[in-house]
Amino acid sequence: MEKNNAANRTGKLQLQDGTVLTGKVFGFPKSTAGEVVFNTGMVGYPETFTDPSYCGQILTMTFPLIGNYGIPVLEKDKSPFHNFESDKAQLQALIVSEVSEEYDHWNSEQSLSSWLYKNEVPALSGIDTRKLTKILRESGTMLGKIIIDGDVDFYDPDKDDLISKVTIKEVQRIGSGKKKVLLIDCGCKNSIAKCVAERNVEVIRVPWNYNIDELEFDAVLFSNGPGNPDMYKELVNKAKKILEMEKPTLGICLGHQIMALASGLKTEKLKYGHRSQNQPVQEKNSNKCFVTSQNHGFHVVTDKLPDGWNVWFENLNDGTNEGLKHNLLPFMSVQFHPEAAPGPVDTAFIFDEFIRMIK
Repeated sequence: MEKNNAANRTGKLQLQDGTVLTGKVFGFPKSTAGEVVFNTGMVGYPETFTDPSYCGQILTMTFPLIGNYGIPVLEKDKSPFHNFESDKAQLQALIVSEVSEEYDHWNSEQSLSSWLYKNEVPALSGIDTRKLTKILRESGTMLGKIIIDGDVDFYDPDKDDLISKVTIKEVQRIGSGKKKVLLIDCGCKNSIAKCVAERNVEVIRVPWNYNIDELEFDAVLFSNGPGNPDMYKELVNKAKKILEMEKPTLGICLGHQIMALASGLKTEKLKYGHRSQNQPVQEKNSNKCFVTSQNHGFHVVTDKLPDGWNVWFENLNDGTNEGLKHNLLPFMSVQFHPEAAPGPVDTAFIFDEFIRMIK
């Protein structure tokens, strides 16, 4: 078993409302700031921590013990990277009640603490995460900062262009097949590209701002990603032009919000967001319920739907929109994650439906 040899140091989490919680430092010992959010998932932390949607966020895990199965091997010979949603830890910082320095799993190669250190991500353990989560549920997510080696200013990721920090830098081609799907990478999880490519199509994964005029493709997928959708005017304009092509188009998470904005809808910030692997959603036309994996802080407002658009899914906890579908054109989008990594596979059929739309 790998041991943590870091110095026994304490650090503080300071919230914007003045609340201060003290814990033990693990990971990389530096001060940082971001938006403090919570995730109620019990497993799947390697996938969660490498999800680019967490860029700019200080993540609180409500499950009491984190790190007990370590961090798996990064298999760079597989495309996209196996076991991870990106090639590094994406969160701003981590807050846990208890961290396990000892780990046991057949595919693990290092402890969570050592991996966070290598990725320069600070973390605190020994925090009363139940108390912290109650604060965030009552007051809503708020800005916070981790103070370890000196004070820092508060940082609001909702005012930053986070997509540019997490999108890929070069075009990737994944899988093979006669049908070609253009994947607009807004901070895409690797498992989304993998799920599409497994359905006998070629995925052309491009940076969000890539010039697609000379590319040949049969369908488009707008990926998940971090931040406030209202910050991405250029991406919304790009989505408008793509929708004018009337090619089959799917949006996931942030991609759902971008397609909604391009269609004339608005988005609003949720009080404390949906971050877990157990979010129930209902399909409106069938009343079927699905358990989904989610990670988002904004939602689409559907009080006045544009012509042709219908609500596809709704969240059974709070009634917020979880998906849209067009009556006549091959457009659909979902707020949750059908690739389900980590999480249930209830909604993987959405990828099948998307591929069937390609003629």
